[in-house]
Amino acid sequence: MKCLLLLSLVALSQCLTTKIHLKKTKSVRQTLEEHGLLDDFLKKHPYNLGTKYFPGLQNTFASEPLQNYLDIEYIGTISIGTPPQQFTVIFDTGSSNLWVPSVYCSSEACSNHHKFNPQQSSTFQATSQSVSITYGTGSMTGFLGYDTVQVGSIEVTNQIFGLSQTEPGSFLYYSPFDGILGLAYPRLSASGATPVFDNMMSEGLVSQDLFSVFLSSDGQQGSFVMFGGIDSSYYTGSLNWVPLSAELYWQITLDSITVNGQTIACSGGCQAIVDTGTSLLAGPPNGIAKIQNFIGGSQDSNGQYIVNCNAINELPDIVFTINGIQYPVPASAYIRQSQSYCTSGFENMFFQSELWILGDIFIRQYYCVFDRANNQIGLAPLVQ
Repeated sequence: MKCLLLLSLVALSQCLTTKIHLKKTKSVRQTLEEHGLLDDFLKKHPYNLGTKYFPGLQNTFASEPLQNYLDIEYIGTISIGTPPQQFTVIFDTGSSNLWVPSVYCSSEACSNHHKFNPQQSSTFQATSQSVSITYGTGSMTGFLGYDTVQVGSIEVTNQIFGLSQTEPGSFLYYSPFDGILGLAYPRLSASGATPVFDNMMSEGLVSQDLFSVFLSSDGQQGSFVMFGGIDSSYYTGSLNWVPLSAELYWQITLDSITVNGQTIACSGGCQAIVDTGTSLLAGPPNGIAKIQNFIGGSQDSNGQYIVNCNAINELPDIVFTINGIQYPVPASAYIRQSQSYCTSGFENMFFQSELWILGDIFIRQYYCVFDRANNQIGLAPLVQ
């Protein structure tokens, strides 16, 4: 009887985890560059990454500047409705809303993306509540509805989500994703919409109130978000747990940022957000300027920092010390190679705030566990 009970518990535990495989695609930046549109786009639409984390600076109901997703490469598939309608989304730990395009959207950006049709879902429930999410070039406007959302093997019933009606900005036309599935805390959610993972937890759909992320450095396959579990085969040693300093974004305290043992930024400590919805490493003007100067980054007319491609093998690691543990990021990770030149993976947020963003460049080096039960993040070096 004990054996049967144990086997039942093991089976139940296995059922309450799901791994969503992420596809590594061309970023919007790469696609615009291939079409010869990147320079013109950057001139017409200068953007500030920091507006994602300081939405109060804009006169909008909610802020999610999608130009920040110019470099995003990792997308996964979910389905909404009965029968299911499939969508590719960014699993974004830097926002909290789920939204997808709808058949009511006539914008150019919706013309070549999957659109949700409420009339084809027997489980859809509309609301009269509107939602507006700000981009750098306008805003996505739409309304909220409820339906069944399938994430891997997990089925979330009565999940609230946004259906877009307008999506201005031609750059979204070239984006590899349809919408966004936010994985930050409920306090960040526009219109008070309950995030998908919060419903997974409250409905007992995950065996542990956490999810973990692995992003592959190369190739099209291998990356994933795992809901309710941790796959220890992807990292070496033990997870180092870091308590959150705020429960809004996945925010932690950085001890320092050093090069060759010398502090180059974040002297005396600063705040950082671990964000799968940002591809770069971002920070305040002074710290970023010191790093760009150190790695030989020179700014071009579009605001990009160009780096000598031959320097990749010569530059040292940039080391982020977190909760007493060092997390080095090598030059091969923080220098990005495009078709004809190399750019710095460090981005200026233009706000006089000691806030740093640890985006995909950092996450590609470390297995990340986002633990809602204990409000902490687990980090461990990836298996090489």
